[in-house]
Amino acid sequence: MIKLRLKRFGKKFEASYRIVATTSTSRRDGRPLEELGFYNPRTDEFNLDTPAVIRRLQQGAQPTRTVRRILEKANIFEQLGAS
Repeated sequence: MIKLRLKRFGKKFEASYRIVATTSTSRRDGRPLEELGFYNPRTDEFNLDTPAVIRRLQQGAQPTRTVRRILEKANIFEQLGAS
């Protein structure tokens, strides 16, 4: 199963995350299938590749709880329903 989840990077105590599509059995910081965006929890800033995220969701990818919250903030699910 393909999951949309966060991949940690950055300095210690100053983590940032990339939103990636990866298989559910791979490691958190392993090689992703595709990088879909960026999330900075310190500033609550995010940047998404919207067409790629929608394409992955249509293919059946399952987001984690945190990624689902980010996608809801970006109104991805409304765009998914409209297309």
